[in-house]
Amino acid sequence: MSPKIRIWRPFLWLWASPATLIGMSIGVLGLLTGGTVERHGRTLEFSGGCIRWMLARTPIGAVAMTLGHVVIGRDVQSLTRCRDHEWVHVRQYERWGPLFLPAYLGCSLYLWLLGYDPYRDNPFEVEAYDEDRRRAAETGGKSPSPPADDLGAEGEGD
Repeated sequence: MSPKIRIWRPFLWLWASPATLIGMSIGVLGLLTGGTVERHGRTLEFSGGCIRWMLARTPIGAVAMTLGHVVIGRDVQSLTRCRDHEWVHVRQYERWGPLFLPAYLGCSLYLWLLGYDPYRDNPFEVEAYDEDRRRAAETGGKSPSPPADDLGAEGEGD
């Protein structure tokens, strides 16, 4: 990892921390109801318990969702399958910080008012799905691992 990235890391954590705190709160509820937690790169991934129930009731029936440096998923398999996509959102949180949630929801509302799909046409999702396709083409569909300069130079253990 470059020294420049290492210097900025605490700032990125702080910048994304409002959403991370929301994610941690949901994650703890998941743990208290039988869920699990794993660390991958710079993210904590919570799954199972009440998280499965909560995600199933989102407007799109989400299988995973990113909140800052926390990813919540219905189960471990969902998190594995969605990891590349969700890591794009982690980087978006690092760029947008506390403005990410209002920007994301504002884009979705605007698109819905114009008659577009508020999820699939949302530019934040378009970027994530584009990255999914690119990474799948590069890896031949193998399980994701964090890019060296992105979510941790040491990969899963960073």
